[in-house]
Amino acid sequence: MHVGLLIHGSLDRLTGGTLYDRKLVESLRAQGDQVTVVSLPERSYLASLADNASAALATRINRAGFDVLLQDEVIHPSVFRLNRRLDVPIVAIVHLLRISQHWPWWQRPIYRAIEKRYFESVDGLVCVNPSIRERIRNLIGDLPPTVIASPAGDHSTADIDDETIHRRAHEGPLRLLFVGNLSPLKNLHLVIEALGRMSSDDWQLDVYGSAVGAYGRRIKRRITQLGLNDRITLHGQVPQPVVLQALRNGHVLVMPSDPESYSIAYLEAMSWGLPVIAHRASDSAALITPGENGYRVDNPDALAEHIMRLGRDRDQLSDMSIAARAFFTRHATWAASMGRVRVFLLESWA
Repeated sequence: MHVGLLIHGSLDRLTGGTLYDRKLVESLRAQGDQVTVVSLPERSYLASLADNASAALATRINRAGFDVLLQDEVIHPSVFRLNRRLDVPIVAIVHLLRISQHWPWWQRPIYRAIEKRYFESVDGLVCVNPSIRERIRNLIGDLPPTVIASPAGDHSTADIDDETIHRRAHEGPLRLLFVGNLSPLKNLHLVIEALGRMSSDDWQLDVYGSAVGAYGRRIKRRITQLGLNDRITLHGQVPQPVVLQALRNGHVLVMPSDPESYSIAYLEAMSWGLPVIAHRASDSAALITPGENGYRVDNPDALAEHIMRLGRDRDQLSDMSIAARAFFTRHATWAASMGRVRVFLLESWA
């Protein structure tokens, strides 16, 4: 099977969606399939719309001899019209709909119209969770052939056992982690506000992710205003081994993103035995059983309460940490999840 994958930018980017795409490419190639990645420049949404007029891009794809063309759905502004000129089955990989995100009121109808037209131009869907599928159904009505294939984890990476997790839970201040590029949807500001309301100072927060732009500056100012510079460290973007070492030593992942489709960061944290505090409105909240492997919150007061409880009761922290690790070990592997996608492609278009 010859598979094309159309993306913006590079598969080397450090995002959950890119990791998913990269794992799919690796899995298909391991099974003997030929995969050709077609990359378009990363540009603004408005600038990307011009790609639809590219006769050269349409010709390039039509002459490539693909059996099926995968498209990461974030590329939809580049192809929502161009897809009509392609002579190959098109399957969208959908991590998160743009219309599910928080935009000014006047932008929402524009994004909705373009995204709707995009989904009407594809022949199949790979959705990372059932909620994504239902949002697309609400947008366009009847769906094309669809498979649900959730993000997964490498069960051989986190070499940690229950005894180590239990011992770690009783050591030192409560070590909180946030892993992700700083953007408003990741809600680091909610975490900062919660920490500023806590009476306890027996904690530290380490943030791993790019902190550029207006939102990053806002976060830095607020940390200073609350007098938390000595307990919150913004590490910026760091190599993956540094993040893995932080997960090995950490206690809790605090990352209440909204929206969030299916957070690979949550799964990676649980693989190391870290309970996760998520936003209750996020699709990823489905990974969390409150009080067992994490909590779901929607305001700073609730977040502060859960953090203080885990800081005081280290036995509970230990139990939840071990439960988080157990949840991960029951979760699908990348091989199983990506295998579902390959079977779907073979049965439908190969």
